[in-house]
Amino acid sequence: MRRTLIVCSLTALALLAMGTVLPALGQPEEDPVEAKTVRMARATWDTGWFQAEVYRLLLLRLGYRVEGPVTMENPDFYRAVAAGEVDLWVNGWFPTHDGLIEEDLVERVGTQVDAGALQGYFIDAATAGAHGITNLGDLADPEVAALFDLDADGRADLIGCQTGWTCSQVIGHHLEVFGLDATVEQVQGDYSPLIAETITRFEAGQPVLYYTWTPNWTVGELVPGRDVVWLETPFPSLPPDQSAFLDQTSIRGIAGCANDPCQVGWPPNDIRAVANSGFLEANPPVRRLLEQVVIPLEDISEQNAHMVRDAGDPEDIRRHAQEWVDRHPGVVSEWIEAADSEAIALDGSSGVGPGAAGGVLRVAARALPPFVIYDQHNADLYNGFEVDLVELIAAHLGMTVEIYAVDTVAKQVDDINRGVADVGLGGVAITGPREEVIDFSLPLLDTGLTIMTSTSGSQGIWGRILVFLRAITSSDLPWLLVVFGVAVLVAAHLIWWLERKHNPDFAVPYRRGIWDSFYWSVVTMSTVGYGDKVARGKWGRSFALIWIALGTLVFASFTAAIASSLAVNELRGHIDGPTDLPGKRVATVHDSAGYDYLTGIAVGPVIVHDVDHAYDLLAQGEVDAVVFDAPVLQFHVSRLGEGKVTTVGPLFDKVQYGLMVSEDDTELRERIDLALLDIIESGIYKQLHHRWFGAFG
Repeated sequence: MRRTLIVCSLTALALLAMGTVLPALGQPEEDPVEAKTVRMARATWDTGWFQAEVYRLLLLRLGYRVEGPVTMENPDFYRAVAAGEVDLWVNGWFPTHDGLIEEDLVERVGTQVDAGALQGYFIDAATAGAHGITNLGDLADPEVAALFDLDADGRADLIGCQTGWTCSQVIGHHLEVFGLDATVEQVQGDYSPLIAETITRFEAGQPVLYYTWTPNWTVGELVPGRDVVWLETPFPSLPPDQSAFLDQTSIRGIAGCANDPCQVGWPPNDIRAVANSGFLEANPPVRRLLEQVVIPLEDISEQNAHMVRDAGDPEDIRRHAQEWVDRHPGVVSEWIEAADSEAIALDGSSGVGPGAAGGVLRVAARALPPFVIYDQHNADLYNGFEVDLVELIAAHLGMTVEIYAVDTVAKQVDDINRGVADVGLGGVAITGPREEVIDFSLPLLDTGLTIMTSTSGSQGIWGRILVFLRAITSSDLPWLLVVFGVAVLVAAHLIWWLERKHNPDFAVPYRRGIWDSFYWSVVTMSTVGYGDKVARGKWGRSFALIWIALGTLVFASFTAAIASSLAVNELRGHIDGPTDLPGKRVATVHDSAGYDYLTGIAVGPVIVHDVDHAYDLLAQGEVDAVVFDAPVLQFHVSRLGEGKVTTVGPLFDKVQYGLMVSEDDTELRERIDLALLDIIESGIYKQLHHRWFGAFG
């Protein structure tokens, strides 16, 4: 009964909150004008959602009301658009999607990206240069293939596509026709964690071999021509249903390819809008708009990189699209004017469908240790605090768990809302904007930010030397040394010229005398003045007096510069809590809660894009502390950082993490909440917490 009351109370509070939030959205009770509706779809790959959102904004400006976009698999969309169940999407890839088009019912409209969608094989530039590898056919050599053998089975591991993707079939075809089945295997699994591990291996200096495409965030991390090179195929070959495009697989102007044109093995694709023919006939302004829109490939790739690096909540992708539209007011106005000079801009909304639960709990996971850790070398693949917890919850529900990886929170939200996943996890904080688009379980973890510093005394003598050298290099001393050197050389030449004819202390010729003059210049400027070499002429003595005075000023500047830097380092002192952070060098991750907190208290942080980089900066003494999510830092302290780093002070800027679930599946959410309460009350939660985060809290 007590549990039922808790759940009912939470449900009532959620409904009350929704009642207060929804009116704030400013949705009018009646539309100001009658507007036609566009039913949009979008592809399952979240790297194409930015373009879909841009088009949605453009259609709104054109005066249409937009439903969706709803996410659909390729075959499902092409069947639905031919049947008139949806009107359009802007994620068509051609010629790849040519076989899905019903020509009499569906049309390709406009060209968003012209021949910019490329696919192919890559290896790291270092291995390519060291072993002369330029062609996929080179992997027929067992010694070359062994360079990329991750599982020691005698074959190179080519990071390929997920099972079911069209590209996986093409890769399999290539390995067969090029005679590589004996030396190369395609590694298939969740593409996102596989490519993330590939990037980690590259950063560690290990060879990498993988497939990717553009536009995609991967080409921003591993840049062709700089970090990696294209592998050409031995000759053009495609599966029978794509054989018409064999003459398009050789492409000119490919950066990072050994030859020009480059035989990439895949035809370039145009990214185009696809719409129902009857809808276009009834809505000429939409046709004219779709015919004009062009989005530069560089802009798409840049947004994809931001989306993955910064988690990519749905509101982030909407913001990226709005910012892009705002940056191009002139061209956007031209598009709208050409489509319909009398267009009226409207506000729009998007619709999503309900999810469903069953015997299998489908989990969309975003990797963030210690919440979710992906390891392809373990049989279980996924582990972590939230993975263990969701498996315990599923056991309470009598369900099995099926986990797959995604890159962004936006992808998790979409998969849940359209019923592909039941639960989303990966250290997702419960926030107001997220509550507007998805529901959450009871909090899994009450936590917040914490501070990580080096353990006291861990620096030792070498750490102190490093602090001293850092103080020197951060002062004006290096520049003063340059000035000192130039001044000494000038003074040496002047005293030699003034004294050379009548003073044996400054010998002639120049080659010998200049060294004596240099010695005099240094000891005189430093006020040591041994007296073994002195000026004797009237002009020489006058210059010597000036030189002694200058030396006093310069060395006083040296002393002040060193003392000031050492004093600043000493004043940094110890860090025991948030109040000690001002005046310190503090690292945190870009666009994180730590970044918001530090900027809010006027601490200009050292910004990194990966918390591992912050760990390195702290270990090297480049920063005094790291501020980030407490579970992440505490996990590092209890594992890799044990004995080297520690967390200090209380938690601050508190947040709660939860499991994302569909707003429409209240039954599943209530069952999950009850299971979570059972796990907490039984003491199992405490054991799990201790396992992943150590003995804290």
